[in-house]
Amino acid sequence: MIAGVAIDDITMTGALRFIEERIRQKDVSYMVTPNVDHIVKLQKDFEFRHVYEQATAVLPDGMPVLWAGRFLKTPIREKVSGSDLVYKICETAALKGYRLFFLGGRPGAARQAKERLSKRFPSLQIVGTHCPPMGFELDAGENKKIEVMVRGVRPDILLVGLGAPKQEKWIYKYHKRLNVPVSIGVGASFEFMAGMVKRAPRFMQRAGLEWFWRLMMEPGRLWKRYLVNDMRFFWLILSQRFMGAVEIR
Repeated sequence: MIAGVAIDDITMTGALRFIEERIRQKDVSYMVTPNVDHIVKLQKDFEFRHVYEQATAVLPDGMPVLWAGRFLKTPIREKVSGSDLVYKICETAALKGYRLFFLGGRPGAARQAKERLSKRFPSLQIVGTHCPPMGFELDAGENKKIEVMVRGVRPDILLVGLGAPKQEKWIYKYHKRLNVPVSIGVGASFEFMAGMVKRAPRFMQRAGLEWFWRLMMEPGRLWKRYLVNDMRFFWLILSQRFMGAVEIR
């Protein structure tokens, strides 16, 4: 338990096996990938917290989450980054014949990601991409259109890149009627795979500095998130370790 969030002690290999099992059983499920930003938001957003509590799997996304686990004496074996998981899912899907649908991302990102991935994995079946308009989650007609689109192509895995907590809340609301075995919120993964946004070098990822790289790439958009809002994470962890407190307001 990290700041009131139960996180699965699972490896990347275990996560992929878990996804394959959901597909084999034709379950309808969704997974979440908590990072520092998610954990901070969960303290005040009770709808977001409820979505987390109902998730089939909660994967540790980010080195700070692993460090917090060690500090709290509840170690987690491995980081399962959402962006790394997406690539591994595509690799596995190409081998196993799973069908994917990409929803979200900035205009053109999902389509460009599909084109690049199809060159890398010629047998990969990305059966649809869609970039909904801003505010679509409040538009019943647009959501019905997405439902018809997704159900019509019957993907095994739905990847949703809308940013947190919007993507998780949308998945929770619609995953059962979409009837997709596995749905996952993937943040900026489409932009990474499309080459629109450059991911941090591997050494920065291993050092837990991916947040710093993203801040350098998009300072105007991300400075408040990383330098103001997410600083609360450290207080939450210190409070839990030394006072046994889990702050939820």
